[in-house]
Amino acid sequence: MRIHPLAVDGLTALVPLAVACLIGAEAGREWHPLDTYAWALVALTNLSLALSTRAPVAVFLCVHLSWSLYIALGNWPVVNAPAAMVALYMVATTRPARTTAWCAAVMGGVWIYAGVYSRSDMLASIVGQAIGYPLALWWFGHLARRSAELTVRLRAEQAERARREVAEERVRIARELHDVVAHHMAVINVQVGLARFVFDSDAPTARAALTTIGTASGEALAELRRMLGLLRADGVDGTEEGSAATEPTPGLDRLEEMVERVRSGGVPVDLRLRGEPRPLPSGVQLCVYRVVQEALTNVLKHAPGSSAAVELVYGPGEIQVSVTDDGSGRDGGRERGKGVDPDRMRRHGGHGLIGMRERAKLYGGTIVVGPRREGGFGVRLTLPTSEQGARRGDAVTE
Repeated sequence: MRIHPLAVDGLTALVPLAVACLIGAEAGREWHPLDTYAWALVALTNLSLALSTRAPVAVFLCVHLSWSLYIALGNWPVVNAPAAMVALYMVATTRPARTTAWCAAVMGGVWIYAGVYSRSDMLASIVGQAIGYPLALWWFGHLARRSAELTVRLRAEQAERARREVAEERVRIARELHDVVAHHMAVINVQVGLARFVFDSDAPTARAALTTIGTASGEALAELRRMLGLLRADGVDGTEEGSAATEPTPGLDRLEEMVERVRSGGVPVDLRLRGEPRPLPSGVQLCVYRVVQEALTNVLKHAPGSSAAVELVYGPGEIQVSVTDDGSGRDGGRERGKGVDPDRMRRHGGHGLIGMRERAKLYGGTIVVGPRREGGFGVRLTLPTSEQGARRGDAVTE
């Protein structure tokens, strides 16, 4: 529970005042009783501490001046000693060491002055107190100030870390949205063109294209609902959004489905599997799925009509996937006839390569992206499937 600053200021003044009143009531046993002027100085000395959090040095000087006047009038010095110590502690907790050193010297001097003026026969003890108390208050105040500074720094670091995590989460969400929307919209765009072209001449083909458009748009909507459901902090189980949010993320079991969707978009895709399939972490599967999805989307966008091949290889401690096209599609012909470089367009036309690189980096993999020597374009991703392999780092080659 946080205490209000005004309450802190009040307690800083009232507690020493209460102690001073208790000690002052016993002054008649050790010293002469306090008169009206003495009680007025006691009140001034202690109540001024209410402003110590706002002006600690000024309050410290006020306390010691009134305490010195109180001593000069022949009153018992011990009564106002607690207020003097509180004033020095407040300086030590809020001001630099140099300022605190001067204030500690002033308090020690007034303390010795009180012993000399009262003609005490324990002057050596008083000198020891005049040195020990200020040093102890200085040290404890320094520790409190350092603790407060560390607390402020820790809170700033926590706030910065929270902002950084939010930014990273936004990047992840943006990457997911890009992967989902770009792929399905590419399929829809190709099918719309096909349906428009054959609408009057080939009704079955047009109907098949419209069916593919409906399937792709439905899947895109389902994935968008799943992502939006994950962002809802107050999602309710059983709702349509809630069920979409709990739907499993795409994995290798849906790779054939995605390849078939690209085939329906007019790109022949050959899917090959090598090695013995085995269970993989869901994150690794999602990474492979999204990279294949992005690579085939690029074929749909920039080389429609080309033939593509997807090869998935299960190796010892790793999984490797490659997506290649032969470059024989429409953009390939443009490149030969008009000098357009589709490979460069594919590399720099959006955030696809950035998303591939970030996914490979996240799982400690390597990715090679670029034109193939025999023609066309290729993407090769290698991901470690063991903890030892994940420490290799990441690399991107274009």
